[in-house]
Order: sequence, then structure tokens, then C-alpha cells
Amino acid sequence: MTPVRNEFPDSFAWGVSTAALQTEGAWNLDGKSPSVWDTFSTRKGKIHRGQHPKVACDFYNRYEDDVELLRILGIPNFRFSIAWSRVLPNGTGRINDKGMDFYKSLVDKLLENEIAPWPTLYHWDLPQLLEDKGGWTNRDILHWFEDFANTVGLSLGNRGIQNWMVLNEPMVFTGAGYFLGYHAPGKRGFANFIPAMLHAALCTRIGEEVLRSHQSEITIGSTYSCSYITPKTIREKDLIAAKRADALLNRLFVEPAVGLGFPLEDLPMLRPVEKWMKQGDDARLKANLDFIGVQNYTREVAEACWYVPYLKARLVNAKKRGVPHTEMQWEIYPEALYEMLVQFGRYQPDKPVIVTENGAAFPDVYDGSDAVQDPLRVQYLQKHIAQVSRAIKDGVPVSGYFVWTLMDNFEWAEGYRPRFGLIYNDFDTQKRIIKDSGRWYSDFLSGTDSGDLSSRAVLMDSSAK
Repeated sequence: MTPVRNEFPDSFAWGVSTAALQTEGAWNLDGKSPSVWDTFSTRKGKIHRGQHPKVACDFYNRYEDDVELLRILGIPNFRFSIAWSRVLPNGTGRINDKGMDFYKSLVDKLLENEIAPWPTLYHWDLPQLLEDKGGWTNRDILHWFEDFANTVGLSLGNRGIQNWMVLNEPMVFTGAGYFLGYHAPGKRGFANFIPAMLHAALCTRIGEEVLRSHQSEITIGSTYSCSYITPKTIREKDLIAAKRADALLNRLFVEPAVGLGFPLEDLPMLRPVEKWMKQGDDARLKANLDFIGVQNYTREVAEACWYVPYLKARLVNAKKRGVPHTEMQWEIYPEALYEMLVQFGRYQPDKPVIVTENGAAFPDVYDGSDAVQDPLRVQYLQKHIAQVSRAIKDGVPVSGYFVWTLMDNFEWAEGYRPRFGLIYNDFDTQKRIIKDSGRWYSDFLSGTDSGDLSSRAVLMDSSAK
């Protein structure tokens, strides 16, 4: 089923999402200090083929050209993040004016082109200097994050930004970074995960309150990774395994933010968090979010597994299940987005949910022409946007959809191998080529059935300024 633009209200927010670490490059320019990912990427065996984000998409130097691409494609909303170590090289204290000037110029350029900026305060790039003090495991991060949010709010709060996000996917940066160790900073174990989990959850409210102190008429949300969880079989042990996986992967952070607390009844192994909590933390977990950001890419199938510590459940790989999957080996299952919108829509039925990330990686190939054909991504977007329309028709208050991502970029531990972009990026030359999916999305937003963007498409090569 191909979605139709006029199925959605005029106020619906269509956009694309990016992140500072994945696109900006300029890792040590103009006063920026190293982030945990700058450090982590130097460790042998941590990143695919030893790749690193030092240059990435060079967005720091090429943002004006990339904003022009947004304008050409007719994309009206642009999500990006603020690199903490670019604006506060020491983590707290003295502001780096050159770093903040970059974000001021970016916001101004977006607004000049009638593109709404949607900044995210934190998208995983903690300053290494703060990690050296314990990072998210240190309760002092509540003060560090407050200082960061205050610095950003004070500097950007008067520039016409209407929409903000606090944290990007806290389950991922705490789980993968402080429990499993395959993301920065590479720590492992519950002794690291539990305090990091608590402190990240508390920072949601801190960021929201600080931003409101600088702007009264704004909309603030936070984003949550989620996967539709189904059991492998209808056996009771698999049903219980799926319930535990859902509590961990989908409910762990959103429920405290909406006032329900941590789902400890379904995740008793997390009860040690109570020893880390201070008086009043229960109340401080609840944030006044204007919207919930849903970030969904796939479905996961769970089965009971006695030897998996704590959870006693494991996820069955899509490739092993023999189902269609992306290059990330994530199952292509459009109905998952519908299911997660329904699930998250129940938390605050009087407030909207927004799809702040949805997209797919496929092995796109550039043959030297002016186009990159990616029919699988076009189909992926069409089917998932159709599920958003379905959710709205069923009463879910969905008010926006953001594609991940504008251009191919540095995909964390996977390096530059997975290509999620609507725009192909040649990382050797920084040439940008609009893919067929980018052309389709542009046509969809303009309300045309199909289209030839040849009159609007451009190639941005390494000489572009």
C-alpha cells in the first residue's frame, strides 16, 4: 500500500533526523575536545575496519550546502544534535564560543530556508573528560547535564527554535555503552548499567525543565528506541521471555518519564537501582513531555534462554529466521511501527507521539551517474509511512515522521558500512548524490505521484564550499 500525502493533516511534521557525532567531523577543530566516541574509535577492534568519525560527512564545514539539499528536496523539518564537547570542551564551565557559533549559524540558515530546526540535547557523545570522572555512572552528571542544557538553552533559546528533544535513546547509550560494552565508552556489567540507567532517566526531566526556563512557548520531547517484541512460540516460557524483553527494551525509560516508575516487577534484576536512588528521585523521574519520540526500525522475536544472565531470554536473529532483513540484519516488518505507535500512544493519550527515527540500511552502490537506485528503501519508507497513516486512523495521536537519515554517515560501531541515507555520500570526496528514495520522499512531500527531480537535484562534490 502506497501512502498518499493528503491522508495526513497539514500540520503533520515531516522531516529527517541526524546526529552530531555521525555527521559533523571536525573532531578537534575550533576548540572541540574529544568525546567518548572519539576515544572509543581509537580502540582496536571496536569499530568496523578501524573506522572513525574524525571527518564523517564533514557537516561542520559543509552545512550550508546540506541545508540547500534539504531545501531542494522540500524537507520542512530537520533534526540534529548538539555536540556537548564542542560547546563545553571541559564538560562544564567555560563555553566555547566558536562551537556554539556553529549551531547558531546552522539554526539561522535553516530558518532562513523555512526549515524548522529540531535540536536534540544529547545524542551519545559525552565529553571524554566527564567520562574520565565516571560519566553516566557518576551522580554528578545530573549537575553536568544541567549546566550543558543551560548553556545550550541560554545560547539558542532566542533564535526561533520551537521544538526540542532531551535524550536520544537512553536504553541504547546506557545498555550498549555501560552494560554490553560494544558502544562507547565500552564499560560492561550491571554495576555500571544500573547507575547509568538511573542518572539518564533523571536527566530527562532536568533537560526539559532547563529548556523551559529559557523559552516558555516551546514543545519538548525525548526519544525512545523500541522494537515490537513477539514470542517465538506460544509456549508460556517464550511468552514470559517476550514480556521481559519488552520491559527492558521498550518500557524501561519511557515509563519513568511519564510517572509510572521503572518496570521492576517485570525486571526484578534491576531492583538494585533502589540502592542508588536518593530521597525524592521517584518524583524527579517524571518529566512534563509534550510528546514522546518513537524510534522504531524492526520487530524482534524473543525466546526463553536459561543461560542468558538476568533476562533469561534472547532475541532470534532475523537472518536465522529466514525473513526479509536490512543490511543491519533487522527484520523488515512494517507493522512493527504501527504496534509501537499504539503502545506508546497509550502513555499520554492527550499528547502526541512523533516518529523521530525510522529508516533502513541497504548496500547502495554509486556507479558514477547522477543517481543511486535504492528500490528497497523506497518500498521500506512507503510501507512504514502507510503504517503511520493506519495508526492515525485508529486514533493514535501521531503528529510527525522523521526519516533516518538525511545522508549516509558514521553508524557507530558499524562504521561507514551501513548506508541509511536518502542521500548517498562518497566519504572519500564528500560528494552527495540524491538517491531514488530521496527523490521519492521529496515527491511524496510535494504531493506528486512520481517525479523527475532532475531540475532540482544537485551534486555536491568535494570542491563545494
